[in-house]
Amino acid sequence: MELNLKNKIAVITGGSTGIGLAVAHALAREGVHLALCARHEDVLAKAAADVKKAHGVRTFAMPVDVTRPDQILAFTAAIEKEFGGCDILINNAGEGSNETLSEADDARWQFFLDLLLMSAVRMSRALTPSMKKRGGGVILNNASICALQPLPHGPIYATAKAALVMYTKCLATELIPFNIRVNAINPGLIRTAGWETGGKEQAAQQGISLDQWLQNVADQHAPIKRFASPEEVANLFVFLASDRASYCVGSSYYIDGGWLRVTT
Repeated sequence: MELNLKNKIAVITGGSTGIGLAVAHALAREGVHLALCARHEDVLAKAAADVKKAHGVRTFAMPVDVTRPDQILAFTAAIEKEFGGCDILINNAGEGSNETLSEADDARWQFFLDLLLMSAVRMSRALTPSMKKRGGGVILNNASICALQPLPHGPIYATAKAALVMYTKCLATELIPFNIRVNAINPGLIRTAGWETGGKEQAAQQGISLDQWLQNVADQHAPIKRFASPEEVANLFVFLASDRASYCVGSSYYIDGGWLRVTT
């Protein structure tokens, strides 16, 4: 299937590892040039170099803490200078939370809202003017199955992701007259560093291997009985970023191996 993505410009937050890096490789494979940001400069530089070497596209990388509005503005200004704007924005940066609502203070709430919701708001606000000038674009927000079906240990994460899904719907309605399509992707169990880091501790406490612990989680939650790879999720991002998804507007697409227990 020809996706007509060659020579497009894509921006990916949290683009150095996990789903973000998988999306970077998948888009680059289609000839998309990339602007990547993440917090850790050394990891980010290696990721950008690897993508460029593997696929021969232009890559621009800048260390950014997306909870900092000033750093977002510096990054988006650099994108304008380097590429003249962008065609695709992937709001992917994030991490899980672990707290109880009765004990979490305002600072914890603010951190995760800035990371998971306001980073997408600020990135989108900064980059949509160039999309309008270019005749359109695509914004994809990486949300979570937890936006609708939360895990008990991360209530702030779930709340922020639910807000991101509603933001997606509202922004889509506002921007579609400018030929800018906005959608959300809600992954389920994806084998990323976050799951592996937390899983190692849990597995050690239970006296089992990490693989066995992950399998137990998959058996409990996912009818497909396994975690997805980041590359499987990236395939959906690439399709929704392409002209082949031209009628996909303001929706949330679940990629969860059947975990979601209700219809949407």
